[in-house]
Amino acid sequence: MVLTPELNLSQQTGLNVKIAYAGSELRELVLPELSAKFELDKRNLSLNTIEQYLNEQSLLSLPDVILIEADNKDQWIGVVRQIKQNPLLLGVIVVVISAFSNKKWKSIAMDLKVHDFYTYPFPLQDLSERLSFLVKFKLIKPKLSFLSQIIDVTYKTPVSKRVFDIVSSGTALIILSPVLLLVALAIRLESKGPVLYKSKRVGTGYKIFNFYKFRTMREGADKEVEHLSTLNQYADETGKSAFFKVKDDPRITRLGQFFRNTSIDELPQLYNVFRGDMSLVGNRPLPLYEAEMLTSNEWTQRFLGPAGLTGLWQISKRGKSDMSEYERKKLDNFYAMHHSFWLDIKIILKTFPALLQKEKV
Repeated sequence: MVLTPELNLSQQTGLNVKIAYAGSELRELVLPELSAKFELDKRNLSLNTIEQYLNEQSLLSLPDVILIEADNKDQWIGVVRQIKQNPLLLGVIVVVISAFSNKKWKSIAMDLKVHDFYTYPFPLQDLSERLSFLVKFKLIKPKLSFLSQIIDVTYKTPVSKRVFDIVSSGTALIILSPVLLLVALAIRLESKGPVLYKSKRVGTGYKIFNFYKFRTMREGADKEVEHLSTLNQYADETGKSAFFKVKDDPRITRLGQFFRNTSIDELPQLYNVFRGDMSLVGNRPLPLYEAEMLTSNEWTQRFLGPAGLTGLWQISKRGKSDMSEYERKKLDNFYAMHHSFWLDIKIILKTFPALLQKEKV
């Protein structure tokens, strides 16, 4: 079987829409009809690599519609089931096309809640019109806010963890209040701009919240990310990465570098912990642009555990130049699967020695 990953429906609907096509029996019949109205990407992949193809996509590059041919080996059933079991693909339109008449297949397809099932021969014009309708009136692509509604029920903070977070963060905020005021004054005197840096972050279950830090960069630093992409220490050979970090970042102020090396800049997140946006220990909440790059099957698990102020990757690799994106994501997934009260205590105890890092990151 053959996969044609992307068909552009923009000519018919005015939307920038992608279609993945998997099949061989009807390919030569269906694609010419679609090509009369849609722009086709004719790259060929086998059906066995569809799951891998989808795993490699980010939220920004997922196909909007998947056309799958029902094969006589029932391989298509497993493909559809995998798609339907992935919460990140719930907004993708799935249509099954059969070259064989099989009442059982249609029943299975309906049980799997595909958007439609066609048995050939069928009017190809009907298929085109149906795709157009689905594109216009169905949810095409899940957004981060939609994902939070789906995944919210997957993880609930244990009562003991929440009580520990409230007591610890509240006590720390009271004790450290003089330090917080001095740091705020120093930032105000050193450079222009607000004392606190506020940004949207994605935490547990893809929930988006306001994330607070002491400002350590010059004003307008967020707009310079694109220009510094070639210096990203997480980037692979292609220059792509889900995470962004620049060694010796030129945007950081002199005091800001000290605050970062001692993690003083992170102290305002105690307020996030007290509010319940995150916990003391967990996977770091990510900026929106990073979270959108971590929506493949392989890495969604890191969002199904608690978000936190400190975590495994901070105590394991923070400050080391050989920290890879793969290692960081594996640590995040491990914590999401195995977190516990005693693991949290161990991480907290190991966090203090890790605060003074040897390398600027």
